[in-house]
Amino acid sequence: MHLERLITVLELIAVAGRPVSASEVQKATRLPKPTCYRLIQTLHEQHLLDQPSDDGKFVIGERMIRIALLGKSDVDVRRCAAPLLRAAATTFNETVFLARFRDSKVEIIHVETPDDPARAFIHPGLGVRPMHACSCSKAIAAFAEPEFQDTILTRSLKQYTEHTKITQEALRAEFAEIVLRGFADCDQEIDMGIASVAAPVSIGNIGATFSVGAVGPIRRFGKKYRDEIGEKLTYLSSRISGAIQLCNVAEV
Repeated sequence: MHLERLITVLELIAVAGRPVSASEVQKATRLPKPTCYRLIQTLHEQHLLDQPSDDGKFVIGERMIRIALLGKSDVDVRRCAAPLLRAAATTFNETVFLARFRDSKVEIIHVETPDDPARAFIHPGLGVRPMHACSCSKAIAAFAEPEFQDTILTRSLKQYTEHTKITQEALRAEFAEIVLRGFADCDQEIDMGIASVAAPVSIGNIGATFSVGAVGPIRRFGKKYRDEIGEKLTYLSSRISGAIQLCNVAEV
């Protein structure tokens, strides 16, 4: 019975789609006031509910969002993000992709290509990318905990091309630069003639769980062009984050 009541409170606040006060929850559930307030307090203590401000109102918490996100399949994530990625591919007139951090690996899970039939584009493929030599991986690694960065930097790093950075000093410096500008790039570090840029997608306080990027031939993806797209990707990343969180809350 206690668990059922906890779930009832969570469902009500999730469906509301806005901050809800304890009195509103009590009236909607018709639970005894002391019981309702005790349930809300328990959920808040466990970070399943959060208080975004000091007005006494509650929203679904970061821990609840994390639970929902961990259980969300790639298919569900793609469904939430695909419309935004498709629009970006058309606007940029470049290939746009979404990558996911899971099990200490980063893998590309969705790709959208430009509609222009005359446009030469590059498809990056799907699957795991090296943590030290791909923009989508570096965009996530740069914002990761120092301990996780150490696990990346202390292992043997493969040099794919003459442009691949494989020393701790070079990669630590690049991670710091990525944090400052908000996006990462890859200048022919995996394949000659191909460059990419990616921005981290942070989900609330959970951190950079995804990244969104664009890829193309180096003849177009010079430094200036990568910087321009990188700025646009940082804005797109916030919209994708919102879309994924909205899907999570709607399904809680």
